[in-house]
Amino acid sequence: MPIKVVLFDLFDTLIIIRKNSKSYSPSLMRMYKYLNGNGINVSFGTFQKAYVKSRDELFAKADANLEEPHFNVRVSETLKSLGYNHEVSSPIVTSATAEFCEEFLTQVFLDRNTKKLLKTLHGKYKLGIISNFALPECVDKLLKTYDLNQLFDAIVVSGAVNKRKPCPEIFEHTLKTLGGTAASETVFVGDTLDSDIEGAKAVGMKAVYLQRRIEKVEQVPADLTIKSLSELPRALRHFQKSAELN
Repeated sequence: MPIKVVLFDLFDTLIIIRKNSKSYSPSLMRMYKYLNGNGINVSFGTFQKAYVKSRDELFAKADANLEEPHFNVRVSETLKSLGYNHEVSSPIVTSATAEFCEEFLTQVFLDRNTKKLLKTLHGKYKLGIISNFALPECVDKLLKTYDLNQLFDAIVVSGAVNKRKPCPEIFEHTLKTLGGTAASETVFVGDTLDSDIEGAKAVGMKAVYLQRRIEKVEQVPADLTIKSLSELPRALRHFQKSAELN
Protein backbone atom coordinates (compact mmCIF):
# COMPACT_ATOMS: atom_id res chain seq x y z
CA MET A 1 0.00 0.00 0.00
CA PRO A 2 1.28 3.52 -0.75
CA ILE A 3 2.52 5.67 2.12
CA LYS A 4 0.02 8.36 3.11
CA VAL A 5 1.19 9.35 6.60
CA VAL A 6 4.59 10.19 8.12
CA LEU A 7 4.75 10.36 11.91
CA PHE A 8 7.67 11.61 13.97
CA ASP A 9 9.00 11.31 17.47
CA LEU A 10 9.80 14.83 18.71
CA PHE A 11 12.76 15.03 21.08
CA ASP A 12 16.13 14.05 19.62
CA THR A 13 14.37 13.46 16.32
CA LEU A 14 13.02 16.83 15.17
CA ILE A 15 14.14 18.87 18.17
CA ILE A 16 17.39 18.16 19.97
CA ILE A 17 17.92 18.34 23.72
CA ARG A 18 21.31 19.89 24.41
CA LYS A 19 23.71 17.16 25.47
CA ASN A 20 26.29 19.47 27.03
CA SER A 21 23.81 20.92 29.52
CA LYS A 22 21.92 19.35 32.39
CA SER A 23 18.53 20.47 31.11
CA TYR A 24 16.57 18.98 33.99
CA SER A 25 18.39 20.68 36.86
CA PRO A 26 17.88 24.30 35.69
CA SER A 27 14.21 23.59 34.99
CA LEU A 28 13.71 22.09 38.44
CA MET A 29 15.51 25.03 40.06
CA ARG A 30 13.35 27.56 38.22
CA MET A 31 10.22 25.73 39.32
CA TYR A 32 11.48 25.66 42.91
CA LYS A 33 12.24 29.40 42.89
CA TYR A 34 8.69 30.11 41.80
CA LEU A 35 7.24 27.87 44.50
CA ASN A 36 9.58 29.22 47.15
CA GLY A 37 8.44 32.74 46.28
CA ASN A 38 4.83 31.66 46.63
CA GLY A 39 4.76 30.20 50.11
CA ILE A 40 6.56 26.85 49.79
CA ASN A 41 9.11 27.40 52.53
CA VAL A 42 11.58 24.54 52.19
CA SER A 43 15.17 24.35 51.00
CA PHE A 44 15.95 23.35 47.42
CA GLY A 45 17.56 20.14 48.67
CA THR A 46 14.41 19.17 50.57
CA PHE A 47 12.23 20.05 47.60
CA GLN A 48 14.41 18.11 45.16
CA LYS A 49 14.34 14.97 47.29
CA ALA A 50 10.56 15.17 47.65
CA TYR A 51 10.15 15.75 43.91
CA VAL A 52 12.36 12.81 42.92
CA LYS A 53 10.56 10.52 45.38
CA SER A 54 7.11 11.56 44.12
CA ARG A 55 8.18 11.28 40.47
CA ASP A 56 9.69 7.84 40.93
CA GLU A 57 6.62 6.56 42.81
CA LEU A 58 4.38 7.79 39.99
CA PHE A 59 6.65 6.17 37.38
CA ALA A 60 6.57 2.87 39.25
CA LYS A 61 2.76 2.86 39.20
CA ALA A 62 2.46 4.10 35.62
CA ASP A 63 5.11 1.94 33.96
CA ALA A 64 3.14 -1.29 34.28
CA ASN A 65 0.49 0.05 31.88
CA LEU A 66 2.75 2.47 29.96
CA GLU A 67 0.81 5.42 31.34
CA GLU A 68 1.98 9.05 31.44
CA PRO A 69 0.36 11.19 34.15
CA HIS A 70 0.50 14.91 33.40
CA PHE A 71 3.44 16.75 34.94
CA ASN A 72 1.00 18.63 37.20
CA VAL A 73 0.36 15.38 39.05
CA ARG A 74 3.96 15.00 40.18
CA VAL A 75 4.11 18.67 41.24
CA SER A 76 0.93 18.27 43.28
CA GLU A 77 2.17 15.03 44.86
CA THR A 78 5.50 16.66 45.70
CA LEU A 79 3.81 19.57 47.45
CA LYS A 80 1.46 17.29 49.37
CA SER A 81 4.42 15.26 50.61
CA LEU A 82 5.88 18.51 51.95
CA GLY A 83 2.65 19.38 53.77
CA TYR A 84 1.13 21.78 51.20
CA ASN A 85 -2.26 20.64 49.96
CA HIS A 86 -2.38 21.90 46.37
CA GLU A 87 -4.45 19.89 43.91
CA VAL A 88 -3.45 19.16 40.31
CA SER A 89 -5.52 22.02 38.88
CA SER A 90 -4.57 24.65 41.47
CA PRO A 91 -2.96 27.84 40.10
CA ILE A 92 0.25 27.34 42.07
CA VAL A 93 0.72 23.87 40.54
CA THR A 94 -0.06 24.90 36.96
CA SER A 95 2.13 28.00 37.26
CA ALA A 96 5.03 25.95 38.67
CA THR A 97 4.70 23.58 35.72
CA ALA A 98 4.75 26.56 33.35
CA GLU A 99 7.99 27.77 34.96
CA PHE A 100 9.57 24.34 34.45
CA CYS A 101 8.52 24.46 30.81
CA GLU A 102 9.92 27.94 30.19
CA GLU A 103 13.36 26.87 31.37
CA PHE A 104 13.20 23.60 29.43
CA LEU A 105 12.55 25.55 26.22
CA THR A 106 15.98 27.17 26.57
CA GLN A 107 17.66 23.75 26.65
CA VAL A 108 16.59 22.53 23.20
CA PHE A 109 17.24 23.47 19.58
CA LEU A 110 15.85 22.62 16.16
CA ASP A 111 17.71 20.05 14.07
CA ARG A 112 19.12 21.93 11.08
CA ASN A 113 17.19 19.71 8.66
CA THR A 114 13.81 19.76 10.41
CA LYS A 115 12.10 22.77 8.88
CA LYS A 116 13.22 22.10 5.31
CA LEU A 117 12.19 18.44 5.59
CA LEU A 118 8.73 19.19 6.97
CA LYS A 119 8.04 21.83 4.33
CA THR A 120 9.10 19.34 1.65
CA LEU A 121 6.77 16.64 2.98
CA HIS A 122 3.86 18.94 3.86
CA GLY A 123 1.05 18.48 1.36
CA LYS A 124 2.47 15.23 0.02
CA TYR A 125 1.70 13.27 3.19
CA LYS A 126 -0.32 13.72 6.34
CA LEU A 127 2.20 14.60 9.04
CA GLY A 128 2.04 13.95 12.76
CA ILE A 129 3.98 13.82 16.03
CA ILE A 130 3.82 11.20 18.76
CA SER A 131 5.89 12.36 21.73
CA ASN A 132 6.58 10.86 25.13
CA PHE A 133 6.44 13.95 27.32
CA ALA A 134 4.48 14.77 30.46
CA LEU A 135 4.02 18.41 29.45
CA PRO A 136 1.74 18.64 26.38
CA GLU A 137 1.37 22.41 26.76
CA CYS A 138 5.14 22.72 26.56
CA VAL A 139 5.21 20.77 23.29
CA ASP A 140 2.54 23.09 21.86
CA LYS A 141 4.53 26.15 22.87
CA LEU A 142 7.75 24.72 21.47
CA LEU A 143 6.20 23.96 18.07
CA LYS A 144 4.71 27.45 17.92
CA THR A 145 8.07 28.97 18.85
CA TYR A 146 9.68 27.28 15.84
CA ASP A 147 6.62 27.95 13.63
CA LEU A 148 6.08 24.23 13.04
CA ASN A 149 2.62 23.64 14.49
CA GLN A 150 0.77 24.44 11.24
CA LEU A 151 2.73 21.74 9.38
CA PHE A 152 1.19 18.86 11.38
CA ASP A 153 -2.18 17.20 10.99
CA ALA A 154 -1.93 15.50 14.41
CA ILE A 155 0.11 16.23 17.53
CA VAL A 156 -0.26 13.57 20.21
CA VAL A 157 1.66 13.92 23.49
CA SER A 158 1.68 11.16 26.08
CA GLY A 159 0.90 13.52 28.97
CA ALA A 160 -2.37 14.51 27.26
CA VAL A 161 -3.63 10.95 26.63
CA ASN A 162 -2.02 9.18 29.62
CA LYS A 163 -0.35 6.60 27.38
CA ARG A 164 3.27 6.49 26.26
CA LYS A 165 5.19 4.75 23.51
CA PRO A 166 5.57 1.85 22.88
CA CYS A 167 1.96 1.35 24.04
CA PRO A 168 -0.15 0.49 20.95
CA GLU A 169 -2.93 2.78 22.14
CA ILE A 170 -0.99 6.02 21.53
CA PHE A 171 -0.17 4.97 17.96
CA GLU A 172 -3.76 3.85 17.30
CA HIS A 173 -5.13 7.06 18.85
CA THR A 174 -3.00 9.08 16.42
CA LEU A 175 -4.26 7.15 13.41
CA LYS A 176 -7.85 7.77 14.54
CA THR A 177 -7.06 11.47 14.91
CA LEU A 178 -5.89 11.43 11.29
CA GLY A 179 -9.21 10.03 10.15
CA GLY A 180 -8.58 6.33 10.47
CA THR A 181 -5.55 5.98 8.21
CA ALA A 182 -4.24 2.41 8.11
CA ALA A 183 -1.04 1.56 9.95
CA SER A 184 0.23 -0.13 6.76
CA GLU A 185 0.07 3.28 5.02
CA THR A 186 2.12 4.94 7.76
CA VAL A 187 5.84 5.49 8.36
CA PHE A 188 7.11 6.33 11.84
CA VAL A 189 10.48 8.06 12.32
CA GLY A 190 12.23 7.99 15.69
CA ASP A 191 15.54 7.76 17.50
CA THR A 192 14.83 5.03 20.07
CA LEU A 193 14.62 1.34 19.24
CA ASP A 194 12.23 0.27 21.99
CA SER A 195 9.73 3.12 22.28
CA ASP A 196 9.75 4.34 18.68
CA ILE A 197 10.76 1.53 16.36
CA GLU A 198 9.42 -1.54 18.16
CA GLY A 199 6.27 0.36 19.16
CA ALA A 200 5.52 1.43 15.59
CA LYS A 201 6.29 -2.01 14.13
CA ALA A 202 4.02 -3.69 16.68
CA VAL A 203 0.97 -1.87 15.28
CA GLY A 204 1.91 -2.52 11.65
CA MET A 205 3.67 0.72 10.68
CA LYS A 206 6.84 0.99 8.65
CA ALA A 207 9.64 2.25 10.90
CA VAL A 208 12.65 4.42 10.08
CA TYR A 209 15.34 4.50 12.76
CA LEU A 210 17.18 7.82 13.04
CA GLN A 211 20.48 6.73 14.56
CA ARG A 212 21.58 9.55 16.84
CA ARG A 213 23.90 7.42 18.97
CA ILE A 214 25.82 4.13 18.82
CA GLU A 215 23.70 1.29 20.17
CA LYS A 216 25.02 -2.22 20.62
CA VAL A 217 22.20 -4.42 19.36
CA GLU A 218 22.32 -7.63 17.39
CA GLN A 219 19.59 -6.55 15.01
CA VAL A 220 17.89 -3.20 14.46
CA PRO A 221 14.15 -3.90 14.08
CA ALA A 222 13.61 -0.90 11.77
CA ASP A 223 12.70 -1.20 8.10
CA LEU A 224 15.37 1.38 7.30
CA THR A 225 18.08 3.21 9.25
CA ILE A 226 19.17 6.78 8.50
CA LYS A 227 21.86 8.97 10.07
CA SER A 228 20.26 12.33 9.23
CA LEU A 229 16.76 13.70 8.63
CA SER A 230 17.98 14.81 5.22
CA GLU A 231 17.97 11.12 4.20
CA LEU A 232 14.27 10.63 4.94
CA PRO A 233 12.84 11.67 1.52
CA ARG A 234 14.97 8.98 -0.12
CA ALA A 235 13.72 6.43 2.42
CA LEU A 236 10.12 7.39 1.67
CA ARG A 237 10.74 7.00 -2.05
CA HIS A 238 12.06 3.51 -1.30
CA PHE A 239 8.81 2.61 0.47
CA GLN A 240 6.71 4.05 -2.35
CA LYS A 241 8.67 2.12 -4.99
CA SER A 242 8.27 -1.10 -2.99
CA ALA A 243 4.51 -0.47 -2.75
CA GLU A 244 4.27 0.02 -6.52
CA LEU A 245 6.12 -3.24 -7.18
CA ASN A 246 3.75 -5.10 -4.91
